[in-house]
Amino acid sequence: MIEGAVWPAVPSPRGAMLLALLYQLEESQWLPPDLVRQLQFAQLRGVIAYAATHSPYYKKRFAEAGLDPAAPLNDESWRRVPFLSRRDLQEAGDSILSEAVPKAHGKTHELSTSGSTGMPVTIRGSELTQLFWLTFTLRDQLWQGFDITKTLAAIRHAGKGAGAYPDGLTNKGWGAASDAIFVTGPSCFLSIATTVEQQIEWLQRKDPDYLLTYPSNLMALLTHSKAKNIRLPKLRCVETLSEILHPEVREACREVWGVKIVDMYSSQEVGYMALQCPKHEHYHVQSENVLLEILDENDRPCGPGETGRIVVTAIHNYAMPLIRYAIGDFAVVGEPCDCGRGLPVITRILGRVRNMLTLPSGAKLWPYFGGDQFAKAAPVRQYQIVQKTLTDLEVRMVPLRPLTAAEEDKIRAVIAEQVGPGFKVAFSYHEEIARSKGGKFEDFRSELAS
Repeated sequence: MIEGAVWPAVPSPRGAMLLALLYQLEESQWLPPDLVRQLQFAQLRGVIAYAATHSPYYKKRFAEAGLDPAAPLNDESWRRVPFLSRRDLQEAGDSILSEAVPKAHGKTHELSTSGSTGMPVTIRGSELTQLFWLTFTLRDQLWQGFDITKTLAAIRHAGKGAGAYPDGLTNKGWGAASDAIFVTGPSCFLSIATTVEQQIEWLQRKDPDYLLTYPSNLMALLTHSKAKNIRLPKLRCVETLSEILHPEVREACREVWGVKIVDMYSSQEVGYMALQCPKHEHYHVQSENVLLEILDENDRPCGPGETGRIVVTAIHNYAMPLIRYAIGDFAVVGEPCDCGRGLPVITRILGRVRNMLTLPSGAKLWPYFGGDQFAKAAPVRQYQIVQKTLTDLEVRMVPLRPLTAAEEDKIRAVIAEQVGPGFKVAFSYHEEIARSKGGKFEDFRSELAS
């Protein structure tokens, strides 16, 4: 079980359900991939049939596609199920919602995505989808061997004014998932809308055993800590979420604080999609929660080592079925894992189309500039590269001091080494580069029409 776990005398009804689901997940993770796929299709047949009956949008969509909702599902028939784009989801409005939700799924609720894509959407879930969200939170803690009797600190997005410096927020437990089952240590929270210096001071006061934050924020904390020789003596592990985690951040975390990073891949729309393997730095798809496809340009499944777009289907959401939803991210397929789990492997999550750079020739690539290279070239606290045209890049920087012309030339050389010749590089200087409304940050984005 989870390290250090202390059980209450009698779990709550929700705690009992979480324990039952967690037990099932402990068994299902070891099933062979073919059987996992069969079980997914068995459940999704119910989702398809329910959507065709209760969602006006899907009833029309399936009829137009000539899809028989009652037919058995397999790899071939599944490919005939139409995709759902983010624009489709916006334009569908309430017609995509189920007009009735199974009573056993409980009450429904709404939430909105951050809109970091510029295309925000509102999602409806149920008590059942929330129960699975909590269960996969527990699986994550179990896989990573977290000692939940210790202190957890989180620095992330919050509502206006919530978790403000200097105090932040303090809670008796780690959150709804673990608190429903175990007696845990305390947790503390600080809003991401806090300066790096204030975050470090807060972390030194709280002295946590675990830290949860965004990769970009973590890199800023590590850069500052390295410059000031700051250590967090009790820290055991950092968990990251919501953004692309570059290898350099893992390396810096080991170097500066002496601890590892574990990463997760989730979304407001469908919940947990992949968790980092307990033995490796790659990810396992959470197949009990989603059917996640990685497809090439011809909409065929990618093989190991190939990059494709992610299309995801929520297995348990009957309130607002999301079937073959093109979430907008790209990922690299991995080989089966030697840990023995039958859950598919993702070696790297690459981000969205807007994170791809277009070369003057029209070819595209995923740019990886390496924050450590920028730091070696010039004293830069934060940077963001924006592609304005096919040949124009803007480098937005928050420097520690004004840069010299020679330092700017070094940064141009770093960029040219990654993307090749043919680009004009302009610099702009800022006191801060803003995050999205949801607290996310992207070190590269393209403003070209996709």
